[in-house]
Amino acid sequence: MKIYPKTISEARNLLKSRSMSSVELTQMYLDRINEMDSQIHAYLGVYDDVLDQAADADAQIRAGIDLPLLGVPISIKDNIMFQGHTASAASKILGNYIAPYNAHIIDELRRAGAVLIGRTNMDEFAMGGSCENSAYGPTHNPLDISRVPGGSSGGAAASVTADMCVAAIGTDTGGSVRLPASFCGLCGLYPTYGSTSRYGLIAMGSSFDQAGSLGRSVDDCATLFTVLSTYDARDAQSIPIANRKQILSEVKKIGIPRSLIAMDGVSEVVRSEFERLLNELKTKGYEIVDIELPHITASVPTYYIIIPAEASTNLSRMDGIRYGVRAKGVDLLDIYMNSKGEGFGPEVQRRLLLGAYVLSAGYYDAYYGKATQVRELIRQEILKTFETVDVILTPTATSGAPLIGAKSDPVAMYMMDIFTVPANLSGCPALSVPFGQDGSIPLGMHMMAPHWGENRLFTLGRDIESLNNQ
Repeated sequence: MKIYPKTISEARNLLKSRSMSSVELTQMYLDRINEMDSQIHAYLGVYDDVLDQAADADAQIRAGIDLPLLGVPISIKDNIMFQGHTASAASKILGNYIAPYNAHIIDELRRAGAVLIGRTNMDEFAMGGSCENSAYGPTHNPLDISRVPGGSSGGAAASVTADMCVAAIGTDTGGSVRLPASFCGLCGLYPTYGSTSRYGLIAMGSSFDQAGSLGRSVDDCATLFTVLSTYDARDAQSIPIANRKQILSEVKKIGIPRSLIAMDGVSEVVRSEFERLLNELKTKGYEIVDIELPHITASVPTYYIIIPAEASTNLSRMDGIRYGVRAKGVDLLDIYMNSKGEGFGPEVQRRLLLGAYVLSAGYYDAYYGKATQVRELIRQEILKTFETVDVILTPTATSGAPLIGAKSDPVAMYMMDIFTVPANLSGCPALSVPFGQDGSIPLGMHMMAPHWGENRLFTLGRDIESLNNQ
């Protein structure tokens, strides 16, 4: 029986001790993909040069080079540009699109020695919370294939949980890394907005999107964050290193927004396991403080006005002329309509229509303008709260992983983001760490810190990890 390394450090120790070469390790994962992925559908494609990458890593290891990810197989979400390889964002309209350049984060991963094993399935253009909206079929949760893995980075999470790579890179717009982490029993990080470059990510919501990491440990997320959090002048929102604040990593006081946790739709099991966690954290010396965030319950409706507006702008270029597969038509307008109608799936069409509506002249002020004002209120409330507490703690999701097809009502699916979207609205970093079970299904606990407070998240996250191991 093959034993797969569970963390980046375990994989690196295998490689550094020469117990296994990167080629052997990568081949082991390729065999696992061939064996398992017909059931899981985590990958949309495995890269044809992956063993060449591994051979290069082995040459560097033999030369005594030591890099944080050297020789470690990592999967990447299908909306990240890897030069010369397909990047379709799980959409038919980009089904034959070959990336002409590398995303900044791909360059950073390669500089750190990572072996990029393949591109993972996702909700089309990152629009969804379950990984059921892919044009190429849903991904199944490896822990229970009748359930969703979460989305939109569901393929990325499933690839790690199913032992088809060591760790994964996804993107997070409203919880797209943290929700899959919760459903698949992983750690998932959304970093401070502006800490990782968006250059080479296929855009969905530009004021929200960040590359995030998925792994089996908090240390995996910390390692990947260190690799990816570099400055990139090609991204206008990338923050220069000199302007990044130094936040103390110590955590003493944890804030709990009780009104949010008391909302309808949060399962009793989630509430019970959350209270159990609070009691255990008290025994470790943490101070638990109830906090008030009056506008935070408006996070989901605010998010689902702004996100469709940004998406409709970003995806307007996917017209069959500039980008995307071109459908036949009798004139230019017919080509546009047919290309988008055939190329985009139902959830993408739904959000693009909503986005165009809220940006239209007659409704801009009433919807989009008002949503941006509420977003700022939420942001200010959260930042003010961090003057009195070190971290804000909630569950990650309202329940464990739902059955595939159980959340067919789009609004019911949107409400699963209630605990995750405040971080994206405010640009604050957030981390999901496994804690508790709903039957055999894992649950995640979600912590948010002030801007540049990732080390606080890692401190608290490691303590929660230790509670799991007791």
